[in-house]
Amino acid sequence: MSNLLDLETEEVNYDPDALLDAIIKLLHIKNDAALLRILEVAPPVISKIRHRRLPIGASLLIRMHEVSAVSIKDLRALMGDHRPKFRIERILLKN
Repeated sequence: MSNLLDLETEEVNYDPDALLDAIIKLLHIKNDAALLRILEVAPPVISKIRHRRLPIGASLLIRMHEVSAVSIKDLRALMGDHRPKFRIERILLKN
C-alpha cells in the first residue's frame, strides 16, 4: 500500500497546506497555534503535517469536519485527494 505522502498522480497531488490554510480562513482564526487549539492536537502535529513528515490521518480529518462542518469529501479534495471512495467488502466466512 502506498504512503499518501509519496503519491503524485492525477487522483492525488497531496498538499496539506491548502487544507490547513482553508480551515484557518473558514474558521476566521489567525494561525496554526489557534488551529491546533481548536482541533485539540499537540503543537508538533501541525508542524509535522506542514513539513510533510506526517500525513493528515482519518481522526484529524474527522475532527476538522466536526469543527468546520465541511464534508469529508470536500476536505479530502482541499488537500488534493480526489480518489473515489474505497470500501472493503465484508467477507462472510462459511463453516
